[in-house]
Amino acid sequence: MTTLTAGISPVRAPAFAHSVLPDLATTRFKRRLDIEFSGSGSEYFRIWIVNLLLTVVTLGLYLPFAKARRLSYFYANTLIDGQALAFHGNPWRMFRGFLLLALLMLAYGVAGRFSPVAGLIAFGLLCAVWPALWRAGLQFRLSNTSWRGLPFSFRGDLAGAYRCMLPTYLPAMLMVVCQFLWAPAPGAQPEDPAFYALITFGPLLLLFGLLPWGLALIKRYQHGGYVYADQQATLSASIGSFYSLAMKGLLVTLVPVALAGVGAAVLIPLIKSGALGQTAAIMLLAGLGLLAYLLLLVIMMSYFSARMQNLVWCKTGSAALQFDSQLSARSLGWLNLKNWVLTAITLGLYRPFAAINTTQLRLSAMKVTVDADMDEWVTQAGAAQQDAAGEAAGDFFGIDMGL
Repeated sequence: MTTLTAGISPVRAPAFAHSVLPDLATTRFKRRLDIEFSGSGSEYFRIWIVNLLLTVVTLGLYLPFAKARRLSYFYANTLIDGQALAFHGNPWRMFRGFLLLALLMLAYGVAGRFSPVAGLIAFGLLCAVWPALWRAGLQFRLSNTSWRGLPFSFRGDLAGAYRCMLPTYLPAMLMVVCQFLWAPAPGAQPEDPAFYALITFGPLLLLFGLLPWGLALIKRYQHGGYVYADQQATLSASIGSFYSLAMKGLLVTLVPVALAGVGAAVLIPLIKSGALGQTAAIMLLAGLGLLAYLLLLVIMMSYFSARMQNLVWCKTGSAALQFDSQLSARSLGWLNLKNWVLTAITLGLYRPFAAINTTQLRLSAMKVTVDADMDEWVTQAGAAQQDAAGEAAGDFFGIDMGL
C-alpha cells in the first residue's frame, strides 16, 4: 500500500478537479446561434402593394397600420436558432403616436410661416421633446417584440436620451440661432459676406466634426438599453472607432469622384476639338454625372452601412450573450446597385423584393453566441412579475421611430 501511494499527492487530485469543474459549468450551455430570414419577395409584394394603396387612399392615415403589418411579417420571418421573432404592437396605439408626431411636425411647419420668432420657438420645443419621444419609441418597439415567448425591453433612462443628442443638437441650434439673428432679409445682400459665411458654414462644419461622436453616444445609449430576460446589453465600441470609420468612409467616396474627374478630363478635350457634337457632348456629360452620383451613393452608403453594422454588433453583448456581424461591404454594394437599377426599371415595383434581399443579406451575416441555459430564462421570466412601469410612456403613445 505504501509503495502504491507513495508517488501520489493527496492534494493534486482535488485541486485539478476544482480547476476544471468551473470551466465545464460555464461552457456546457455555450451555443452559437444562426440568424436567418425566410421571407420571400412575392409574399411581401402582396403586403406592400395593399399597404401602398390603402396609404394613398387614406391620405397617409394608414401608415401606422401598414408599418404594423410590415413589422409583423419581417419579424415572423426572422429566425434565431430556427425560432421566429414576434411583433405584438397594437396598430391603433401606433396610430395615436403617429398623430402626435404629425401634429408636432405640422405645428413646426406652420409656425415658421407666421414669423421667424414663432418658427424658432417651435424648433426649440420640438428639440426639447424629441429625445423623450425617441426613447418612448424604443420602449414601444422592444416591449412589443418577443423571442421564444419572452419579450424584450428597453431600459435606457430619460437623461441619457438627452445627453446622447447634445453633440448634434448644439451645432444645429447654433446654426438656427445664427441665421435668425444675422441672416439678411430675403433678396438682400449680407453687409459682411465674410461674417455671413462664418455663421453659415461654421456651425455646419462643427456639426460634421461632432457627428461621429454623437453617433457613438446614440448607439451606446440605444444598444446599452436592450434587455432580454435578465441580460442587459452594452456597447463597448470606442468613440475613436466611429471617427476612424468616418475617415475611411470619406476616403472611399473619393473613388467615384476620381473616376468622374478622369472621365471629364477625357471628354472635355474632345468637346473643345469638335470631335463630338453638342448633343452628344451634353448626353455624355449628363450620363457621366449620373453614373458618378450613382456610384457615389452605392459605394458610400454600402461601405458605411456594412461597416457600421459590423462595428456596433460585434461590440454588443452582455454577460451571457455576444453578437457578431461579418457583413461584406462589396456584397452589399452589388446588391444595392442591382436593387436600385431594377427598382428604376420597374418604376418602383421591385422595391419589396429589394427590401427582402437586403434583409436576407444583412441577417445572414449575423450570429449570436449564448452562454447560458435559455430554458431557464423562460422559466424565470414566467415566474417573475414583469415590471412594465418604465415602458408605460412608449406603450401609451404607441410611438415607433425604428431601431
